[in-house]
Amino acid sequence: MAHFVIMGCGRVGATLAHTLEDAGHSVAIIDQDDRAFRRLRQGFTGRKVTGVGFDRDTLQQAGVAEAYAFAAVSSGDNSNILATRVARETFHVPHVVARIYDPGRAEIYQRLGIPTVAAVRWSADQVLRRILPEQHLAGDFREPSGRLVLTEVDLAADWIGHRVSEIEKAAEIRVAYLTRFGEGMLPESGTSYQDGDTVHAMIPVDRSSQVAQILAKAPAKES
Repeated sequence: MAHFVIMGCGRVGATLAHTLEDAGHSVAIIDQDDRAFRRLRQGFTGRKVTGVGFDRDTLQQAGVAEAYAFAAVSSGDNSNILATRVARETFHVPHVVARIYDPGRAEIYQRLGIPTVAAVRWSADQVLRRILPEQHLAGDFREPSGRLVLTEVDLAADWIGHRVSEIEKAAEIRVAYLTRFGEGMLPESGTSYQDGDTVHAMIPVDRSSQVAQILAKAPAKES
């Protein structure tokens, strides 16, 4: 079980809160208007925090310091980005995502290393895939036998500067493409993993946990 903080109790925020709670996680949801919490189902056991989502005291009330992930899904682009930056840079929340209505802004913030979901292609599933590791296994594509899945993989910061071919060899996977500066690119033999890249790889479903463990660690030093 992990702790998740959501900013914005609109339809999407409430959906995220219910989904995370159903998965057995603890949830805190923030909104400036306490009437927004009426969207939460009866029996919701998470924390309801009334306040501005980028205010430090409000975030602390929501338990952001212990949060595994933070999702800003209010109706304001600026508020979502500011809250996401505070969560990541001040409280060091490892997984953050911001909902952005303006696709142009979304691309800019993506280049700054802030994961965003543009409202024009919005769904709660896209947020969950960025903050719930087990959701990654659903993948972008699963081949007919069900043995292989194309999905995003998370890498430790120590992999920055290493070639994609090294990643493939260490984890025994095939990198299909990278997302860099908001655009997809096919890696070449000399392509290196850069800060802010998203790696999309084809992996065996039965080795997903092993792959995650390998890539979560620094690459082994050559003897």
